[in-house]
Amino acid sequence: MSLTLITKSHEETRELGRKLGELCRPGDWIGLTGELGAGKTCLVTGLALGIGVPEGYQVTSPTFIIHQTYPGKFPLHHLDLYRIHEPAELFELGYQELLEGEGVCAVEWCEQVPGAIPESGVVLRLEIEDENSRAIGITKIDKRGEDLLSGLQAKL
Repeated sequence: MSLTLITKSHEETRELGRKLGELCRPGDWIGLTGELGAGKTCLVTGLALGIGVPEGYQVTSPTFIIHQTYPGKFPLHHLDLYRIHEPAELFELGYQELLEGEGVCAVEWCEQVPGAIPESGVVLRLEIEDENSRAIGITKIDKRGEDLLSGLQAKL
């Protein structure tokens, strides 16, 4: 099961993330792929709002620090694997513990590292259509991913 949506502004991309965040529960995994500037961090900003991260809390790309955690109804672990290349580096990050923890993991550049995509969740592929528009393909990994996708479709 998959779904492709078009957002026509940063606000619409963020709103899509918010709707997805409202559906999340502890243990969920959201993977984000797409070229630089495609809107991955913008979508995570909305995801954070949907999870209950306070509105004024600044969500930024963790490109250089790799992992940030934001407080909400439950933790949102925001990871950027752009600078990670080996599965051993995921181990050093404590990636498995994050996946098994009580938070939600939003992982930018999840396709960069073999073994980074778990067996549960959804992958969002963001593609630049023009300066403001994005085509966002959402693919389920398993039953939980299918539930997230179905719930999102109902909110649209």
